[in-house]
Amino acid sequence: MTSTGAGTAGFDETYDFVVVGSGGGSMCAALAMRAAGKSVLIVEKTSLIGGTTARSGGVMWIPNNPFMKRDGVEDSLEKATAYLDSVVGDHNDTPGATRARRHAYLVEGPRMVDFLVAQGLKFTRVPYWPDYHDERPGGSEPGRTVVAELFDVNELGPWKTRLRPNFLTLFATLDEALKLPTFKRSWVGKRTMAKIGLRTAFAKLTGKHYVTAGAALQGRMLQAAVKAGVEFRNDAPVSQLVVENGAVTGVVSVKDGKGSRIGARLGVLVNAGGFAHNQSMRDQYQPGTSARWTNAAEGDTGEMILEMMRHGAAIAQMEEMVGNQMSIPPGHEDDPIKPVVQGMAAPHAIVVDQSGVRYMNESGSYMMFCRNMLERNREVPAVPSWEIFDTQYITSYMLAGSMPGANKPARWFDEGFLKKADTLEELAALIDCDPATLRATVERWNGFVAKNHDDDFERGERAYDRWLGDPTHRPNPSLGAIDKGPFYAMPVVPGDVGTYGGVVTDPQARVLREDGTPIPGLYATGVSTASVMGRSYPGAGASVGPSFVWGYIAAGHALKAA
Repeated sequence: MTSTGAGTAGFDETYDFVVVGSGGGSMCAALAMRAAGKSVLIVEKTSLIGGTTARSGGVMWIPNNPFMKRDGVEDSLEKATAYLDSVVGDHNDTPGATRARRHAYLVEGPRMVDFLVAQGLKFTRVPYWPDYHDERPGGSEPGRTVVAELFDVNELGPWKTRLRPNFLTLFATLDEALKLPTFKRSWVGKRTMAKIGLRTAFAKLTGKHYVTAGAALQGRMLQAAVKAGVEFRNDAPVSQLVVENGAVTGVVSVKDGKGSRIGARLGVLVNAGGFAHNQSMRDQYQPGTSARWTNAAEGDTGEMILEMMRHGAAIAQMEEMVGNQMSIPPGHEDDPIKPVVQGMAAPHAIVVDQSGVRYMNESGSYMMFCRNMLERNREVPAVPSWEIFDTQYITSYMLAGSMPGANKPARWFDEGFLKKADTLEELAALIDCDPATLRATVERWNGFVAKNHDDDFERGERAYDRWLGDPTHRPNPSLGAIDKGPFYAMPVVPGDVGTYGGVVTDPQARVLREDGTPIPGLYATGVSTASVMGRSYPGAGASVGPSFVWGYIAAGHALKAA
């Protein structure tokens, strides 16, 4: 597969295709290349394979996918186009999200899924996961998700220890994990818990070790890639791209302190993540955000974006991130995976800025939630904001990674992370806001709950809002009064699972210069690029899906160009 020895650029070794980074689209591109009989090397900066994708929910947002057809869920290219036109729109400052790029994504996405299924990958869909703006034209209430089936990681053999672990350690599918929090209140939750318990017991008896979500997705991709003959190199960061006569012809990768020049006959694909862990880049492009608030993998430090820029690549949408609101308890500041706050869509909780005023629909997508917080912070201090809730909430829903119940660690109260008071006025004093303002905010909310309509922000009107809430709560799963003390407040910060801007690419995944011309031999995908979703997040998997699709497209273009 590999040729060694000096070439025109003095390469130490040469492959047909070299992929930088092992996240979402890397192994998809590699499988497409191997299906055509081409040699592929994936060089990974860290010691683990899978990138942030392996750590994530592992969902791909793929409209009109084959599993929707299988289940009789209506969708079409036209409907998906109408949805992206409405949600993403056409803007001069989002060159990653042109109509041509959006069309390529919608056309090639189902083909990519078909290709991977033909390679033996076991995928399915979550039966119900609404688009995040399902009320818009073309929105899908059942949802357009594609996920991997549970995977026995023991099937990887010695590769098992090289797969990046996931945030979810239960032997449960994503659908089951989403239903599990209701186990005290619904028969669906109880049956789900019993099913997971039986599966766990069976696994122990049979020596299986199931992984889910992103680990299942990337575990299956890794298994297929190894079987197909893709070569991997861990702990091998790329220090530079090799350019000859204006074309990218390889990379310099450092392994065990020694640089190696690796040629790429058909091209180089960069899928090395964004700059979530690079505070200086965040300060430049995303002021007010922090590398301490990210759940991106540790290798997400932006140097490959800078290297592509050094060779003339245009960048765009750098101020965007895949926001993921967080509340980080004492002692967990340095955890690689920090607690994400999803429960604010449930009843009996709202979010207020530091003046005590509510300013958003708390049931919006995580990206919209954090954008709202950062935009509010430009006018009124809102980082952190405060989640305000009562006894009904704390006894029913998970909080900062803890199970339901008012018995929280003493350290949470002692260090001021979780505030508790018998009255709203006392709670206002603890969070240093005007008592009358907080009282008026909560009473206004309670009035909306009483008439079952949020006049300010329409919370609970979309299918997505209701799905994200509590399905056992009536009449609206997202609306519940805050009226039973004690009352609580917890800080919320605009965290993320990665940045959302990078180099500008065309519909063929080629990296573009400022003048719009492609840099020969250089492709990019994932959050190393300016997202095809622009400044929006249409549905679950709107970053993982494009990473896979443009990995697939890049391989196809490189093969045709050859």
